[in-house]
Amino acid sequence: MNTSQMLSKTGAVTGYHRSILVVTSPEVAGNRVIETLGIVRGNSVRARHIGRDITAVFRAIVGGELTEYTKLLAESREQALDRMTEQAQSLGANAVISTRFVTSMVMGGVAELLAYGTAVKIEGPEK
Repeated sequence: MNTSQMLSKTGAVTGYHRSILVVTSPEVAGNRVIETLGIVRGNSVRARHIGRDITAVFRAIVGGELTEYTKLLAESREQALDRMTEQAQSLGANAVISTRFVTSMVMGGVAELLAYGTAVKIEGPEK
């Protein structure tokens, strides 16, 4: 694990410090978009693990968070974001705006998590 990563309480690697800004808003406060480079995306397709399924079934019976799946989804989200930002950087972007997430079932027990947004170049306010 590199120093720009953190572990959540579930043990998932999260909280990356990315080299470009990623926001869900269509603009970045105090900055202006100087160039729109296009849509960028990253995805992660993950399958459930039989060991996690057994543990999750027992936890579902007694109630509570299914931490095995929370960890799986958190790692998928981070991987999709990493792939999206790598694509944005290859286009010369320094930010991704209007970022969204979509999940879908590929087949039984297999899910895709997709992150997408608009790669842009931004600059701070004139002084």
